[in-house]
Amino acid sequence: MSETPQTDKYTAAIQACKVTEDDAAVAADVKKILDEHFAENDNADVYKFLFNTIDLTTLRSTDSQSSVARFTENVNSFEELFPSLPNVAAICVYPNFAAVVRTVLEVSGVKIACVSGAFPSSQSFEEVKIAETSLAVANGADEIDIVLNLGYFFDGDYESVVDEITEQKEACRDGRLKVILETGALTTAANIKRASVLSLYSGADFLKTSTGKEYPGASLEAAYIMALCIKEYYEKTGNRVGFKAAGGVRTTEDAVKYYTVIKEVLGEEWLTNEYFRLGASSLANSLLESIVGHSVNHF
Repeated sequence: MSETPQTDKYTAAIQACKVTEDDAAVAADVKKILDEHFAENDNADVYKFLFNTIDLTTLRSTDSQSSVARFTENVNSFEELFPSLPNVAAICVYPNFAAVVRTVLEVSGVKIACVSGAFPSSQSFEEVKIAETSLAVANGADEIDIVLNLGYFFDGDYESVVDEITEQKEACRDGRLKVILETGALTTAANIKRASVLSLYSGADFLKTSTGKEYPGASLEAAYIMALCIKEYYEKTGNRVGFKAAGGVRTTEDAVKYYTVIKEVLGEEWLTNEYFRLGASSLANSLLESIVGHSVNHF
């Protein structure tokens, strides 16, 4: 039985992508980048920039209106305690807390991000996912983080993968959509490349590595492949898509490594919190300690 025209279209986009699928080559390239460039980026100016790229995240089962309000107040008070430093890029919460953050947040320049679409499994009815995203945006979310449907992906049902992402993008209205590939489940360069291409051509505003939940989190190798796909897509379409590393990015050293890979692959144009993000909680204090030179436990 021949493939449908839609399947041909998605398969053709993947086949047209020239990004490597060789895991050993990817690992070697990442090592070379870090060996040659990590040291030059390991400095206070980069630490300050990286702090300003953090999506400060709380995604616990015990989150409540009061705990999320306190979490947001920490972002409000940051500017009083550290007036010379830029604030975080966004506060990331479950969608039912978007209105809490919108009510409590007093500082300008900090976005409200919500996970959505049956996070972290992406297992629900498509209508439920769309409704969740719509409600999050209606309640104040500027950005939406969804998970690519891994069930459809591993079944090879690329049309359904793309349809879900496209519908979620439309539900975001003017908000930005980050598509989480869950690279720890994809595991191979080939799978990460395919998932990246499908997400890019579905209208993703960001590619994000991981949920930090069921599977291993971000890896530098995954970041490298995703960045190559973003670069190729930009060269073909002129559309600049952001990159977000999340899951296991905990130390200043971790953050500088991701910065180094993105800088070398995508260039200076991506070194802004409009196009580079780190999803984290403990990383904020680690970077602050590196900047100010003493122990900090603000977040």
